[in-house]
Amino acid sequence: MSNRVGSVLVKLTVLFMLVVTAGVAGCGGGSGGATATRDANNSAGIIGDAGAGTSDSTGGMGGSGGTAGTGSGGAGPLVDAAADQSADVPGVPEVAPPANDAPTGVDFASDSPPGGSSGDSYSDVVALQGVFAPTGSMTVARKSHTATLLANGTVLVAGGDDGNGNFFASAELYDPAAGTFATTGSMTVTRSLHTAVSLANGMVLIAGGEDTDASGLPGGLASAELYDPAAGTFTATGSMAAARVFHTATLLGNGKVLIAGGVGNSGGLASAELYDPTAGTFATTGGMTAVRYQHTATLLGNGEVLMAAGVGDNGSLASAELYDPASGTFTATGSMTVARQDHTATLLPSGNVLIADGDSSGSASAELYDPAGGTFTATGNMTVARAWHTATLLASGKVLIAGGTSDSGILASAELYDPEDGTFAAAGIMTEARAIHTAALLASGKVLIAGGEGDSTILANAELYEE
Repeated sequence: MSNRVGSVLVKLTVLFMLVVTAGVAGCGGGSGGATATRDANNSAGIIGDAGAGTSDSTGGMGGSGGTAGTGSGGAGPLVDAAADQSADVPGVPEVAPPANDAPTGVDFASDSPPGGSSGDSYSDVVALQGVFAPTGSMTVARKSHTATLLANGTVLVAGGDDGNGNFFASAELYDPAAGTFATTGSMTVTRSLHTAVSLANGMVLIAGGEDTDASGLPGGLASAELYDPAAGTFTATGSMAAARVFHTATLLGNGKVLIAGGVGNSGGLASAELYDPTAGTFATTGGMTAVRYQHTATLLGNGEVLMAAGVGDNGSLASAELYDPASGTFTATGSMTVARQDHTATLLPSGNVLIADGDSSGSASAELYDPAGGTFTATGNMTVARAWHTATLLASGKVLIAGGTSDSGILASAELYDPEDGTFAAAGIMTEARAIHTAALLASGKVLIAGGEGDSTILANAELYEE
């Protein structure tokens, strides 16, 4: 991300009082953003998800708290993100980023307590809740990868890319006890922007993503594989019916995995399919009501899956729909208050779903989905407009929002959403500004933040957040 100035990195302790007294001018131009998917309902994360994105039910990039997730998840390409992934897939036009995903250089004022802008002089006192501290670095600098919590407490980090069109098959494990990463078996193929879901049998399903085809050009993958934590190896499993990038993957109550939407080698997809771990095969299920990719997918308490926002045939979407595993069909539900992409979705203890930013208007807005009413309503705004961030549900019931991009560039700031009063509050500053990274909730209650794109390079370092 050339021309970006580095974010100010500050170590914080719980409730440390930060007094900002100087007006610091932001400088440098920024470049447009990269594409990745995450589901905030999964430890991986758009992606869950994945999602975003995990409380982890959805695979993807970054979010989870996903998926895919997943978070499991997010369409405006970040520069250096595998050479503009939305344009990498043949037949798919490059998707313009939303207004708040167009970095123009980092300025301290806008990546700090809200209320100031570049060059402003102000004095604000803000209580920052929690602390970020560095931990061991990954063996490879990577972004658009997945991070999945395993039953033994370690975290599987798989795939991704280096921002220069080079995709990885390598994988590694983070050991919370030692605070270190170590290599494990490699995937059967190189892939980035894929999804990762922990199955009921303890294995991890890796599906789809982007790779270099025989002609040397990036293309979508239909292949899938399984990671066996006991053996530390990956083996191929059945392939999907369609190649997919920017899709979501959600573990259902019946043990199957719902794969939905994404971009195929001929354009956006509305189709969906189910992976059966017993048979090791994919089978088609009902299609979504609309083409949707870079969306979020969240498993609700009633067993249905909420598909929210993303990118459709005509740009960012405000629409949402529900998948019913019993009937194998999708039906429309209430629409969001604004169109979003590159957002996160997190299932709260109340059963509601928090949808955070990715607002195409750049307003830092958030909203709640109520499954009982099938409606979205606005909640408090974030302290900073951001996209390509992660969202992780903490043991306290609060949601940690970390990093991402804003008008000011790549962010090091973080914030907490409190469902009790519906507000966001500053949560500290990461040791490194990062986006398209992953966040995984550990058994200790700490959150592992790993890799991603920094101000000027792809990152190998990682850090831990403790509330």
